[in-house]
Amino acid sequence: MSLDSNAPRFRVRPPANWINDPNGPFRWGDRYHLFYQYNPDAPVHTNVHWGHASSPDLVRWQHHPIALTPTPGGPDEAGCWSGCVVDDGGVPTAVYTGIDHQHTGLGTVCLARATDPADPALTGWKPLPSPVVPSPPAGLDVVMFRDPFVFRHAGHRWALVGAGHADGTPSVLLYDCDELTHWRFAGVFLDGDDPVAVAAFGDKAVGWECPQLLVTPGGDRVLLVSLWDGDPSGTGYLTGRLDPSPAHGLRFAPRTGGPLDHGRDFYAPAVLQEPERALMWGWSWESRGPGEAERAGWAGVLTAPRVLDVHADGTLRLRPAPELNALRAPEPFVTAPGSGTRLPDAYDLTVTARTVTTVRLGEELTLRIDPTVGGLTVQRAGRPAPVEVRVAGGAELNVRVLVDGSLYEVFADDRAMVTERVYRGPGDAPELTVTGPQSAVTAWELAGPTVN
Repeated sequence: MSLDSNAPRFRVRPPANWINDPNGPFRWGDRYHLFYQYNPDAPVHTNVHWGHASSPDLVRWQHHPIALTPTPGGPDEAGCWSGCVVDDGGVPTAVYTGIDHQHTGLGTVCLARATDPADPALTGWKPLPSPVVPSPPAGLDVVMFRDPFVFRHAGHRWALVGAGHADGTPSVLLYDCDELTHWRFAGVFLDGDDPVAVAAFGDKAVGWECPQLLVTPGGDRVLLVSLWDGDPSGTGYLTGRLDPSPAHGLRFAPRTGGPLDHGRDFYAPAVLQEPERALMWGWSWESRGPGEAERAGWAGVLTAPRVLDVHADGTLRLRPAPELNALRAPEPFVTAPGSGTRLPDAYDLTVTARTVTTVRLGEELTLRIDPTVGGLTVQRAGRPAPVEVRVAGGAELNVRVLVDGSLYEVFADDRAMVTERVYRGPGDAPELTVTGPQSAVTAWELAGPTVN
């Protein structure tokens, strides 16, 4: 890994070059596997492969050989784009978007099988020669089609595909795929004309990318989408239920929704459904100026894993995975209030604010916390508009900040998250400044194992 102080050391990213969407988080045996969009040749978005890392504990990650490589003359010749990984009769199987050189936004759905399911590292993958879905369904004027996600419901296997239509309406399409090599179009799962979706997202997208569906321990369904308007424009969630559709199979009936991550540097989340919880990773892109990533030799990072659930009112509950506590040094380097303390390159900081509190993390990022109204403002230097988040007001507001190099992940109680990228200049030595008479701050340097 680079010695660059802006380079994250504790989150998943390749040693060099380009990373974007997380793909196919998957539990096989006693290991977590995480795949990702990867250009092995340069820190730019082209020549997309699937990179691969695995971990026994969500903390210690090991890199593996490239899992998926574009096939010359094949349906994925111009890129192995986003998808998922499923257990198909005891064989781990990647279900992904293949694109050719003339794709114009329309992908195909491709499969690749693990060549040795007994290998705990799953280092070998073999693509099938033909796509299982060669084109979008006829008659819907689909102009964007990608990012399959497979799930089970009521004893059947289904798949979602992100889509956009010629009239500017985004949607998620549904397929039935009990036999993974035979898919049948089963209708529109949800589209952007749904009134709950309109209230949650407005008209911010002409396509919904990377659809993900999870179920909470309480039985709620949560649909995640990435909002595409010709470029990535944000992420959103909808909570609701699955209703049977007489004509096709299933429809999603949303209850409420809103922004998934309020920050400006988060996109394309991917979900791992476990029996008792759902884990989510996202892609945090670079917000540096043109050419800086190329000079640094790396671009992009995956976020820390986050646990998703639903509050009683249908809004999203989210928090960092508890396994991340193992990265903390044995003793904190700050106990309240901590002003004037030099901040390391990577740390985990918690604030309990009982009155209006300002926390400056060096010169580049300032948090203003107002517990009475449930307000969190994140102001980044060089950005004229802050990120403003409103959660439930009360006697106190708890904020947690995970910092790893340039990656800043901020959590307000368990109701909102903000992902931002903040870059230090050469020789910068940021200090912590806290103002607020009734605030408590604790911070640990990250000292656990790194990705290797």
